[in-house]
Amino acid sequence: MPNQNEFPTVFARLKQVLRPHVPPLSVAAETVSDYGVVAAPTPTYPDGLPFGVVQIKKNYVSYHLFPVYVFPELLDGIPEPLRKRMQGKSCFNFTKVDETTFADLTRLTAAGFARYERERLI
Repeated sequence: MPNQNEFPTVFARLKQVLRPHVPPLSVAAETVSDYGVVAAPTPTYPDGLPFGVVQIKKNYVSYHLFPVYVFPELLDGIPEPLRKRMQGKSCFNFTKVDETTFADLTRLTAAGFARYERERLI
């Protein structure tokens, strides 16, 4: 069983991965267990195109990175320790702080942000 006492620290650290992109992204949710950022609203996405979400769950802290769902080729060549954290197509789960893997996730997040910019989604 994971040490849930560490989850708030993991959550805070994963929020730091998303924060450099605000602005131009906007905070759509911010509570003690949920943090989400979105692009500006458009007719297609009136609440803003989702970009990233961090959530404290029962057994882990999840980090959803929507650009890898939209552009799965962003995952090509990601380090194996980060790939092992994947659950589904765009979610990464953590139970403790892992700075090496967080650095890889930070680079992947920046690549996703750049791709959203290139596609004029931001």
